[in-house]
Amino acid sequence: MFKYGIEQLTLSTVLQIADGVVKGELVEETKEKVELSRKRVEAIVSSGKVVYGINTGFGPLCDKQISREETNLLQKNLLISHAVGVGNPIDRRLSKIMMICKVQALCQGFSGIRLTVIERILYFIQNDLLPVVPEQGSVGASGDLAPLSHLFLPLIGEGDFWIGENIVPAKKVLSDHQLAPLDLQAKEGLALINGTQFILAHAIVGLDKMGYLLDLADVAGAMSLEGFQGSPSPFNEKLHTIRPYKGSVLVASRMRMLLENSENTDMHKDCDRVQDPYSVRCIPQVHGASRNAWEHLKELTEIEMNAVTDNPIVLSDTEAISGGNFHGQPLAMALDYCAVAASELGNIADRRCYLLLEGKYGLPRLLTESGGLNSGFMIPQYTTAALVTENKSLCFPASADSIPTSLGQEDHVSMGSISGRKFCQILGNIDKILAIELMYGAQALEFRRPNKFSKLIEQNYNIIRSRIEKLEEDRLLKDDINNVIDLVKNRAFLVR
Repeated sequence: MFKYGIEQLTLSTVLQIADGVVKGELVEETKEKVELSRKRVEAIVSSGKVVYGINTGFGPLCDKQISREETNLLQKNLLISHAVGVGNPIDRRLSKIMMICKVQALCQGFSGIRLTVIERILYFIQNDLLPVVPEQGSVGASGDLAPLSHLFLPLIGEGDFWIGENIVPAKKVLSDHQLAPLDLQAKEGLALINGTQFILAHAIVGLDKMGYLLDLADVAGAMSLEGFQGSPSPFNEKLHTIRPYKGSVLVASRMRMLLENSENTDMHKDCDRVQDPYSVRCIPQVHGASRNAWEHLKELTEIEMNAVTDNPIVLSDTEAISGGNFHGQPLAMALDYCAVAASELGNIADRRCYLLLEGKYGLPRLLTESGGLNSGFMIPQYTTAALVTENKSLCFPASADSIPTSLGQEDHVSMGSISGRKFCQILGNIDKILAIELMYGAQALEFRRPNKFSKLIEQNYNIIRSRIEKLEEDRLLKDDINNVIDLVKNRAFLVR
């Protein structure tokens, strides 16, 4: 059991809650913090003190005071007016992760929301009632206003849920579960839609995916190196202790493990080749740099998933500070950095694919012994080249841009939602690029037999061959490529 508001969320914990492996609950200590915060909001309302979002309008309307009688309607209007997202719905798992992270933020006891609202969100999480959220419309400050509004419309009986593959109106789903729509009270709408949970959910999902792809890139690189019959000397531990970047040291260690006891690399003992191309020789430096970026984003993401990111922050019966904790810049910049790091995994993989096609060091050109009549593996590298270029175009940092909104009140925004979406798009392309490299690597290994390779390389070779055969003559490769992409997406490869 995970205790919201008491324990610290980690990347693995969020994913375990989302997958139903761990259950998140409210303990008494959390409930007390939430109820105290709510009493503070009620005290502010009763005092008549003007506090942004509690008894004022929003954004440029912050100078318009709202009567005590209208404060509840103000919060309902907030959700309805801000639910202006467009585009395709985000993945349902992202919606669930957004709710998990929002509950953790609200349970810190600084948001002034009622316990009953948090309990309703928990009911949605625990019963897989996942709201439909459009992917476009957030500028990343005041947080993710549009997507969070869509996420929480069902609390008031508006919006839609996913039920299986179908989109069903929230009113019907609530009725089926014998739940009445909630009437939001002072500060609650603002607490729900101010925050970075859309950006954060993309960071979490992207980090999880990229963590596997980083390991898989090492496997694919090692398989290509074996096919190319490259040298293992660039992975010597002594080389990396004198330039000890964490990522490079780790990747060099993994490459040594992936080449351990290889009969193929033993052939280099009397080899007259001085050095290999960078895409093989510099795997630790390039893959390692991507790992460094991943570690940085992970550190910031785990801070954010335990932070309070709404506004205003309620500190006491008399003090509610209107600040900028909702601004997505800390994650936006790191997401853009990590997008470049992910893209580079594909960039160097494409170069290794090309190397295997050149017909050097005992490999046949285009990895086929019957070239001419057969094109062999010529054309899949066109696909990797196209995907690499697409990724490069997605690497423009969204966080470098800002368009003022809210009549200039919100005059600098992070665009972090776009950073998060592009990061995940790039990772989707890396699935495909690495799948093609693995397919190439398996074919190249055929020409190094009867040499044996490390246990892990042999196991992954067998996984590939369980879905696709060695290419002898030209055949439709679309199915082969899709089969290996499926293996990558389902994490069927052994990476450790």
